[in-house]
Amino acid sequence: MKKEYLEAGKIVTTHGIRGEVKIMPYTDVPELLAEFDRLFIGKNKDEVIIERSRVFKNMVIAKIEGVDTPEAAEKLRNKMLYMHRDDLELDDDTYFIQDLIGMKVRDADTDAVYGVIDDVMQTGANDVYVVKGTEREYLVPAIADVVVSTDIDGNVMTIRPLDGLFD
Repeated sequence: MKKEYLEAGKIVTTHGIRGEVKIMPYTDVPELLAEFDRLFIGKNKDEVIIERSRVFKNMVIAKIEGVDTPEAAEKLRNKMLYMHRDDLELDDDTYFIQDLIGMKVRDADTDAVYGVIDDVMQTGANDVYVVKGTEREYLVPAIADVVVSTDIDGNVMTIRPLDGLFD
């Protein structure tokens, strides 16, 4: 099921004396988070305007409109930031990890259900889906030879395991 709001990062501390915050990005590339002019904060997902932002040592330093002092910035510490799904465009065959978690994984040939995606490990070469079944866990490489289709709306991934993958 597609989520309207996606976790973008977490405010971890303040920065400087002008009310800036330091954000630990939950994106593959911190520069992506620094491009947003608006984000949403906290459980209520209140909209905040980002006046300026930059990347510094894999963190994002941001100035949020209306937050002008270190004391005001401190009140935002440990708050989660979200991006709206419509604010970001993805290439075909690219998915948000949050959309994959909980997705049912079935066999393309037998229709057997292996379980649901419990986690996505990012290994560098390719992602690996951790599929939690009733009896055991499977590690499924996210490569074209294995993943036949991914239906985000239907919440189903169809795979054709390589020989020996589940032995």
